[in-house]
Amino acid sequence: MSSILVLFILLAYFGVLILISYFTSRKSDNETFFTANRTSPWYLVAFGMIGTSLSGVTFISIPGEVGVSHWTYLPVVWGNCIGYILIAWILLPLFYKLNLVSIYSWLGLRFGEKARLIGSFFFILSQLIGASFRLFLVVGVLQLALFDRLGIPFALTVFITLGLVWIYTFRGGIKTIVWTDTLQTVFMLISVVLTIVVICRSLDFDFRSMVGAIQDSSYARIFDWDWRSSHHTLKQFLAGIAITVAINGLDQNMMQKNLTCRSLKDCRINMYSFSFLFLCTNLLFLALGALLYLYAGVKAIELPAKSDDVFAFLSMNYFGVVTGLFFLLGITAAAYSSVDSSLTSLTTSFCIDFLKIDPRDSGQKRRRIRVHVAFSLLMCLVIVLFHELNNTSVVNAVLKAVGYTYGPILALFVFGLLTSWQVKERALIGVCLVSPVLSYVLDRYSEQWLGGYCFGFEILLVNALLCFLGLCFFRKQGNSCNRFVKIE
Repeated sequence: MSSILVLFILLAYFGVLILISYFTSRKSDNETFFTANRTSPWYLVAFGMIGTSLSGVTFISIPGEVGVSHWTYLPVVWGNCIGYILIAWILLPLFYKLNLVSIYSWLGLRFGEKARLIGSFFFILSQLIGASFRLFLVVGVLQLALFDRLGIPFALTVFITLGLVWIYTFRGGIKTIVWTDTLQTVFMLISVVLTIVVICRSLDFDFRSMVGAIQDSSYARIFDWDWRSSHHTLKQFLAGIAITVAINGLDQNMMQKNLTCRSLKDCRINMYSFSFLFLCTNLLFLALGALLYLYAGVKAIELPAKSDDVFAFLSMNYFGVVTGLFFLLGITAAAYSSVDSSLTSLTTSFCIDFLKIDPRDSGQKRRRIRVHVAFSLLMCLVIVLFHELNNTSVVNAVLKAVGYTYGPILALFVFGLLTSWQVKERALIGVCLVSPVLSYVLDRYSEQWLGGYCFGFEILLVNALLCFLGLCFFRKQGNSCNRFVKIE
């Protein structure tokens, strides 16, 4: 593909996003940025959340990982779906009842201001790292496909890409993102379906023979019952539930979109619809992964050593210009649909929890814009640092990072919902910092200490359990919480 063609497609794509931003951000204020004035249609939120939840990590890493771990990721997805049901019935009523903008405000009501700041801090840290990892994927592909040919260094590519995100999000915020995410999800799914069609035509598969070929291959193996394996089926399933509750239900990024729906009923319908679409989309990605390796085997193609490079390598070199262009659009859409909402939620959390900005106060608009700029620049720095230090599969790096940073958030919410105890404020910070460190040490030496046992995504559960036990140990004697902040 020529550089001019790639550049034209990308400019046209971002032109459409900026145009959507123009129409959705007219007469916008701070409340529009933070809550979209709570007028979003549930079906629009549900469909757009597919792109946000999957991101560039799924788009590149999940198909590539099929060659390494087969379909053992599927039990995680099953657990995800259970997690969405728990969110719909436990967390959404709580957040709607209190009319929250930042969900960590509940921690302040339940435990005091320190807990609110701790929850927000861990979210900001988690989201900053996770969003940077995800955007690193798309920047690497764009660098290979376009910017290397133009002599533009990696750091400048990062700055340009985040600059484009800032342009179409700084005014409309979450209201713009609800609409742009829908468009980005469409591009991502078109790319995947088109690639599957191209492979099937090349291998002379119809739908039935495609399904049969995947089933007969080793790549479709789902279950792993080796208790020491990091891909053990039960561990994957339980971790899927915990990850969903933590990185969706207790994550400002995902919940901010849900809380833009008109009512709790609409929000629950959105969550159920999204969980079904999420399962179908992940099955599509896993099928794509198996087909990529089957295609490479039939054509005797030597694949890259890194599994994250497999999809990009084949799309850009073997599937034709049209498929290659839609691959670029797909990965760009997948990454940006996640990063734009991450940037908005980072701004929201910092403004509401740390700066105490009132969403209805339009006089604070300039202050909010400055925060938005600051997080854009900080994300640039993190991506460049990750580019220098990266040496592992991105999907594993992101989900392991989630295990360490979302564990204390999960523990605080579970402790607050299941007990009526208060916690000594002096101990809160120590407990929430020590539990991730202990989890890291346990994960690092588990094979030596636990007879070969290897932790997978369930490290999140261990982290949350350690933090929960610490909160129990440092509870205040004879004190209980105000029932106003609990579900009645």
